[in-house]
Amino acid sequence: MKYSLIIPVYNRPDEVDELLDSLTKQHYTEFEVLVVEDGSSNSCESVVDRYAELLNIHYFVKSNSGPGQTRNYGAERSHGEYLIILDSDCVLPPGYLDAIEAELQRNPADAFGGPDRANDSFSSIQKAINYAMTSFFTTGGIRGGTRKMDKFYPRSFNMGVRREVYQALGGFSKMRFGEDIDFSIRIFQNGYHCRLFPEAWVWHKRRTDWHKFFKQVYNSGIARINLYKKYPESLKLVHGLPAVFVLGVIALLLVAPFCIWSLLLLLVFSLIIFIDASVQNKSVRIGILSVVAAFIQLTGYGLGFLCAWWKRCVCRQGEFAAFEKNFYQ
Repeated sequence: MKYSLIIPVYNRPDEVDELLDSLTKQHYTEFEVLVVEDGSSNSCESVVDRYAELLNIHYFVKSNSGPGQTRNYGAERSHGEYLIILDSDCVLPPGYLDAIEAELQRNPADAFGGPDRANDSFSSIQKAINYAMTSFFTTGGIRGGTRKMDKFYPRSFNMGVRREVYQALGGFSKMRFGEDIDFSIRIFQNGYHCRLFPEAWVWHKRRTDWHKFFKQVYNSGIARINLYKKYPESLKLVHGLPAVFVLGVIALLLVAPFCIWSLLLLLVFSLIIFIDASVQNKSVRIGILSVVAAFIQLTGYGLGFLCAWWKRCVCRQGEFAAFEKNFYQ
């Protein structure tokens, strides 16, 4: 078996259905699928059963422990030479595995990952969120979707790794947030070769409403500080920009009653996002929603970053003591 596709899932049977349907349309067929239910109350077992005759698929159920440990559970039961980690909210184009196979034949890699895109079928909010998460004008510019990055750190929604490397690194850690970046950092620290496969992209639905999106990016801000505590060298100046954005917005709002022109900076930023998103998506509506998404993304990430910095760096709390609420439930 060449590839094992590992899909952790938590209460998302509809998403799993779309992902599995896209797997039946792959041109390259030498792969197995492992769906691991992470203590869900809304099971996807009946969905998986419908694909039993169409895919080499295996279904497992375990108690809730979060995506990292759930991926490890699937990896331990897989058989492929390469493990491909996918999020349940992804959909694969028919040539996804073809692109991976071509890249590995051309230039083997120990680990790899690909970018993400928005599908035409996505809602306007999903397209706006996709813009915010991939745009040069937001922190999307540091996520690593181009060849210009000095290092490419694959994310767990679309990540591949040789089985021997996965086992040598011990899989994903028990970090509450940022376990995929932690895994990528350890790939480089141990001297393995990792690169971007630009044509191995996926449609990534991400979150479907503003509240869920805010929670996601807030946790990403927390993850960045937790990673800094483990790997001080991993924190770059660019990672703090959303926190600077938050503090800057607060300062501008405080000054606004005395100088209304202070809000001009926010207006200019909003206008840039609006024009760029409208042109990219050919939709004024998505342009407007992208302004909202960009502010939520930068504010949520920045607040999470500042909160974690205060608790971990100033108050010196441990990772789990600082964030005791169960992130996964």
